[in-house]
Amino acid sequence: MDRRQLLVGAAASASSLWLPRSAWSQPKLQDNPFSLGVASGSPTHDAVVLWTRLVTEQVPALGPVTVRWEVAHDAQFQRPVQSGQAQALPALAHSVHVEVQGLEPDHWYHYRFMLGAAVSTVGRTRTFPAPGAAAQRLRLGYASCQHWEHGYYSAYRHMQGEQLDALMFLGDYIYEYGGSSKAVRTVPAAATLTLDDYRARYALYKSDPHLQGMHAACPWLLTWDDHEVQNDYASSTQGSRGPEGIDFAARRAAAYQAYYEHMPLRAAVLGRALNGVWGPSRELRLYDRVPFGNLATLHLLDDRQYRDPHACTKGGGPGSSTVNPASCAGLADPRRTLLGAAQERWLEQSLAAGGGQWTVLGQQTVFGQRDFKPGEGLSVSNDGWDGYAAARTRVTDALQQHRVRNPVFLGGDVHSNWVGHVKADYARAQSKAVGVELCGTSITSRGGGNDGLPDTLAENPHFVFADRERRGYGVAEFTPKGLTVSLRTVDDATQPDSGVQTLAAFAVEPGRAVAHRV
Repeated sequence: MDRRQLLVGAAASASSLWLPRSAWSQPKLQDNPFSLGVASGSPTHDAVVLWTRLVTEQVPALGPVTVRWEVAHDAQFQRPVQSGQAQALPALAHSVHVEVQGLEPDHWYHYRFMLGAAVSTVGRTRTFPAPGAAAQRLRLGYASCQHWEHGYYSAYRHMQGEQLDALMFLGDYIYEYGGSSKAVRTVPAAATLTLDDYRARYALYKSDPHLQGMHAACPWLLTWDDHEVQNDYASSTQGSRGPEGIDFAARRAAAYQAYYEHMPLRAAVLGRALNGVWGPSRELRLYDRVPFGNLATLHLLDDRQYRDPHACTKGGGPGSSTVNPASCAGLADPRRTLLGAAQERWLEQSLAAGGGQWTVLGQQTVFGQRDFKPGEGLSVSNDGWDGYAAARTRVTDALQQHRVRNPVFLGGDVHSNWVGHVKADYARAQSKAVGVELCGTSITSRGGGNDGLPDTLAENPHFVFADRERRGYGVAEFTPKGLTVSLRTVDDATQPDSGVQTLAAFAVEPGRAVAHRV
């Protein structure tokens, strides 16, 4: 039995173990064990995952600790729904993942954790409407890229007032390196390499009160990008920014474990091999399909864990670069994949199965082609979908073949807002649009500024709006009558009390793959 199997078994037992009162391990603690807050996620129509992690000076010396939890209809817990116990195990950094089942569909709940006399913050979460059930509104936030050194999380302070049903986080929850120039807040300069390193980095990020507040406000739907492991890594190929000559497989495994330990994810995501057998793949299965009644079907994708290595990176080293497809035969190789063969098959099967009125695809980056070279020829990034054009075409072909209803792509990664139309064929200017795209800016991570942006937009007319200067998040409200989107940006991410504004707003009508500004 390998380490991954042991962790899976530990996670399963920690999530499901119910102990009699006499078996409670109740250490006397001198400080708050719930200093990293609470969170919920992985919502379905009748279940949700509740999360916390015990962190005190005494915890490293503790063995398994039994934590109590409660779910209620009200914040005062006068109308209880369920309660129980879960173990916080040293093997999982004393994290707690409670998989609460048997809840009412389309319902808000409150929850909390207790250890001895200590009581956690009260969190608020919800279940989704049952598949096929009538649903009139989904208010979905989307966010990404929260570099600690680049600013404060004032965006999350404002997001707590948006009355979201859920937040879709699309990657770069942490950054694995330190030492950024003009850092607003500091982290250790050394790269995160070991399990302890990644645990410490997550604990630092999760110490932010505004991030904690947003986790406690609604359930999160989660996927990752590269910085949860290493900049620009590709599957088992190491990326850039970091020491060479290390065991990258061990580093990735440590990063994956720390990610699970700090996110409200089900134990089933740990170590599931693609053929259903525990094995050395050390997979963390994040891609998923989540129905929201008859209104929307949400897809979460993972474009890091299974992708082929970058093609034609300058200098031949790891990482990404801007390349000319005419001089890089690898970019056109139809065998190359960004999602991996198994995830591609799963996605096509899910799209073919149909679902709600709106089909949402949450993935890491810009989906549409971005040509950065004015005039003839192309210059594209080889890190995102432009570096895997054949794989992108397979997705757009599936959208057309299965007549998928109202596709909406959400993305992150590029620290800028991009709004546009997903084309069936980017080589033909008159190619029809098969969906709309909303790539969101970063919470704090710096962008490149808007110099030259008008020329880039002119070169890529399938995009109707872009902005690289501002930080923030997006709010997408889905109803049977249409989709409205607000691009919310903070005035200055380097100021903890920054205000917020709506940079731009867009609307999409059902049956028309057109985003128009309102």
